[in-house]
Amino acid sequence: MEYKISELVAKTDIPKSTILYYIREGLLPKAEKLKSNVHRYSDEHLELLKYIKYMKEHLGSSNEQIKYALQNRDQSLSTSSTMIEPLMNTLSAITPDMQHYTKKEFIDTFNIDAKLLERLLKDEIVAPISDNDYTQKEASIIRLVEHFIDAGIDYAVLKSYVYHAKALSQIENMMQTQLCSVRNDNNFSTLWKIMFETLFNAKEYIFKRHTYRMFLETLKNEISNKS
Repeated sequence: MEYKISELVAKTDIPKSTILYYIREGLLPKAEKLKSNVHRYSDEHLELLKYIKYMKEHLGSSNEQIKYALQNRDQSLSTSSTMIEPLMNTLSAITPDMQHYTKKEFIDTFNIDAKLLERLLKDEIVAPISDNDYTQKEASIIRLVEHFIDAGIDYAVLKSYVYHAKALSQIENMMQTQLCSVRNDNNFSTLWKIMFETLFNAKEYIFKRHTYRMFLETLKNEISNKS
């Protein structure tokens, strides 16, 4: 599609002066000039503006960092706003309507034991998306730990989850590196399907199925021993 600059402003909430600045800085390609003072922008401009906005607001990226990423887009899977934003949102498991709290607000709102919170932060069982950004997700994990404590049971399983999650994340990062190494314009969408399907389908399927099998075997053994 073709867009007037006013339409880009409306769709991205980025001021006209900023869009023109991005063009001067080389973050955006120049618009198609139809005639004097008549310019048209493309879907690529819209996509890049959304990408730049996301990278600045969520990752704190500078213009130079964004320019470098875009210049080397064939070596990265993170140069598309339509891809990276849903990926990061899904990984964070934070819904748009979820309430956010500062650390102090979080402790006060959910009546959290501050010492327990610090211990869980150190153990990385509680892992907020940023240092001072807490949600109901973190509260639910702390409540679970409190149940372990109330029952007199060590929450070692959660510590083990953290250990294996960090190890698995390194393997998943290696997968991303491998995907980037073969990326080109023709297979980009396929590589993203591999990324999403692996992280959000195969991962859950494999883990839950093996837990199911273990529980099933335990039940069978218990029944057999009672016979």
